[in-house]
Amino acid sequence: MLWCWGSTADGQLGIGDGESSVREPRTCRVFRGRGLKEVACGRQHSLFLLHDGSVYTCGSNSCGQLGTDKAGGIPELVGALDAQKIAGVACGRAHSVAVNEQGQVFTWGAGGGGQLGLGTVEEAVRVPRLIKKLCEHRISQVMCGNHHCIALSKDGQLFTWGQNSSGQLGLGMGKSCCLSPQPLKSLSGIPLSQISAGGDHSFALSLSGAVFGWGKNGVGQLGLNDEQDRAVPCHIKFLRTQKVVYISCGERHTAALTKDGGLFTFGDGSQGQLGHDSTNNELLPRRVLELMGSEVSQIACGRHHTLAFVPSSGLVYAFGCNSKGQLGTGTRGNAQSPLPVTHIGSPRLSESQNDAHGRSWPDLFRDGGRRVFPWRRSANALDRERFTISRIHCGGDHNFLLYCSIESSRVPEDFRIINSTKSISVINQENLNTWRMKLLEGSDSSITNDIILLLSSTACWNASFLDLSDDGHFKTNPKIPGIDLKSVKVVFDTLMKPAFSRLLEQATKSFESLLIPQLPPSPPDVEAMRIYLILSECPVLQDSKYYVTLTIPLAMAILRPGHQPQQGPR
Repeated sequence: MLWCWGSTADGQLGIGDGESSVREPRTCRVFRGRGLKEVACGRQHSLFLLHDGSVYTCGSNSCGQLGTDKAGGIPELVGALDAQKIAGVACGRAHSVAVNEQGQVFTWGAGGGGQLGLGTVEEAVRVPRLIKKLCEHRISQVMCGNHHCIALSKDGQLFTWGQNSSGQLGLGMGKSCCLSPQPLKSLSGIPLSQISAGGDHSFALSLSGAVFGWGKNGVGQLGLNDEQDRAVPCHIKFLRTQKVVYISCGERHTAALTKDGGLFTFGDGSQGQLGHDSTNNELLPRRVLELMGSEVSQIACGRHHTLAFVPSSGLVYAFGCNSKGQLGTGTRGNAQSPLPVTHIGSPRLSESQNDAHGRSWPDLFRDGGRRVFPWRRSANALDRERFTISRIHCGGDHNFLLYCSIESSRVPEDFRIINSTKSISVINQENLNTWRMKLLEGSDSSITNDIILLLSSTACWNASFLDLSDDGHFKTNPKIPGIDLKSVKVVFDTLMKPAFSRLLEQATKSFESLLIPQLPPSPPDVEAMRIYLILSECPVLQDSKYYVTLTIPLAMAILRPGHQPQQGPR
């Protein structure tokens, strides 16, 4: 079930034409019962991804961003993607992106700034096209700014393309734009969990909570305590100890979610979108105090507004610009502090109250940890049903709220939990067994290449074996590696077994020809240095047969002069 509110002047809410804005949540019935999986929102258009992999679009089609020959308020199927099973979608200001299950990326819409990554400048591409340069990598995440994109691959590489007017590509200021994806090597080796893009700024988040930002910083949206743009990734030291697990970016502001459910915001506050009861800009991340008594599990930034979901109360809070009704509060003024979106949530069930199935509130809360409540609509069958919020989505000036019935098998999303389908690959016993079987089943070169790519990825090795006891990996510093060395030994012991001989052969070749030669002289962060501890546990390095090809090169890399994490601009 889908609910929507905010600007619909171009039909971006998918509820038909005729209105300019919707100030309270309203049902979007088009996808009811059809298995809606995900929504992506641009400035004036929207994408809808169904579980069957099909994509529908609505809203403005001024630059072909809908991928169809139609525009308006009724979602239409993007027929050009029929042959693909799409796994994820994203929107920029006026361009669109889709990633299929194989990790291939398709783009369409406005391309004047190179944001389509096709290698050419085209003002409008009206049919989805494949980015061929990324075909060698399985892309797991793509995020879009106004005129740029960033993508994360399963082997931990980061790619950026599009406009670079403020350094938002992180590649330095040598080029005003990049027409095709470029690897962002300055973050090489850091195990990234999530990426995000704002209007003209970008963020990357590591598995252990290290936050890196770059691009436009005129109002402090990078959280670096100044207003200077950054053309290369910079570590946001203020957030290092906060256990950040998710980042969302607006046009000129940023929100960070912590593992304990805390919300920090920074950047442009002119419309109240930071939630600090003021219109001041914030140059450093500042906690939203009004939500301190609650655990937030989802956040989303629109152009000049912010949404936050608190599962314990079933409430979605909104703050910021409300000129198009994008706060959903039923009022017309901006909100400088969090306000509950109208008609979402209900009074908490007391200990003595039971639901329609005879379950008490404590029972409901134990049922998957989901906050369940009645959605009241008079003279409607929904009065007798109970729903839970699955996902919140923000666009330029519009929002979507995805609901699912408690009877469904779908679990509400919690942004504090890593989504394994969208994160980089890890080396563990389960994957070792999978790769061993694939090597035994056939000689498909693409499978072998995938395995070599992962085994030679410093980021993938650094993402594995995290110390999860008492959140140990969040405490990573030059003295604490944040990994469990016992788990490292278990994996290498498995690789040394006769049944894994072919996989071990691939691993040693990967170490020799790719991984060790590419170890950077100055790692970008302490998390990128875990690889030296991990490789030192590999029994192969104790074998005299590999002294020249593996052991000595690794020792030389460790002893390389100036071997310290980069300090760079902070």
